[in-house]
Amino acid sequence: MSALEKFWEKLRSLADLGDGNETNRSSGAVNTSGTETDLSAETVAYLQQLVGEPVSNLPLYQTALTHRSVVHDPATTSLIESNQRLEFLGDSVLGMLISEYLFRKFPTSAEGELSSNRAKIVNSKSLAGFARSLCLGDHLILGESADHHKIRSSESALADAFESLIGAIYLDKGIKTAFDFVIRSIIEHVNFNTIVAAEHNYKSRLIEYTQSNHLPPPLYTVITETGAEHEKSFTVGVSCSGELLGTGTAQRKKDAEQLAAKEAMERIHLTLS
Repeated sequence: MSALEKFWEKLRSLADLGDGNETNRSSGAVNTSGTETDLSAETVAYLQQLVGEPVSNLPLYQTALTHRSVVHDPATTSLIESNQRLEFLGDSVLGMLISEYLFRKFPTSAEGELSSNRAKIVNSKSLAGFARSLCLGDHLILGESADHHKIRSSESALADAFESLIGAIYLDKGIKTAFDFVIRSIIEHVNFNTIVAAEHNYKSRLIEYTQSNHLPPPLYTVITETGAEHEKSFTVGVSCSGELLGTGTAQRKKDAEQLAAKEAMERIHLTLS
């Protein structure tokens, strides 16, 4: 076991000691260590094919596939958890795994280039593309009153589910299996090299601009939140030295930040031209 794997195993053991393998929420607690789920045999087979081996904790994967529209659906009567907490974990696991891959793959790249490439890979547009390649949207668990067609093709829903799935694989099978999944579904994806070569990480470009001009770092602030709880839209503004440089609106805050940074860079280039 590598030093990295030992580190992550230690984190897992600390988490197990802290919560007894239970997921605590304000509305109650759900134990995900059982085997009973509402997943169809087709979805179970699909998950095992994705993971590459039999899965041990099916309730964990059911949570990973559960869109937040289920929790906020008036027809829902049982205690159900959406994939938002797993998405938080999966986002961190994915970021670490991609960081290690890029660090080893590009030994001569500077920190800024590595950060830029990572951002291109883990943004919602790229993640949604990976999810579509896996037909992940077909297996999402949605609220009865939700717009199923819209959500199953939604960039935000697909990206969240993809990260949640990585979180579930990590908790169920460990860091090596999670990395194997990332290699198969992302690094070996037909569009991977194209994504890395693309130039669209506006947040990094804005930071580089402020640093090179000895300015304070950009500050991102949520201006408004609109829409139902499971279909929220965020408008984010980016400012520097108290001046608003740009705004962006998206279903995920980090995507709204990218759009705000894009508008800021366009405004800067227009001023300089």
